[in-house]
Amino acid sequence: MTCYQEIFCPECCSNHITKSGRTEQGTQRYRCHIEGCSIKTFLLDYRYKAYMPGVKRQVVEMAINGSSIRDTGRMLGINNNTVISTLKKANHIYTGKPY
Repeated sequence: MTCYQEIFCPECCSNHITKSGRTEQGTQRYRCHIEGCSIKTFLLDYRYKAYMPGVKRQVVEMAINGSSIRDTGRMLGINNNTVISTLKKANHIYTGKPY
């Protein structure tokens, strides 16, 4: 008896998904085939938490609410340097100025 798991894109919630190879660690990679979707490929379970969808948005929101860099890294389980680089890139995106 085979087991079937329906997979949805984390960005557009579409089920038009195909397998797209494996990572170096052996985790299955998936590809979304919707034209307007901003995600090309994704994983179901990420080894590094900073790559998970929504983490970069959480970093920016925590900074706006006054959390420190060390607090943000500790709460989200990511490195402090990742928090800093995410905030630098977010500043570039929101203001339009080069960083």
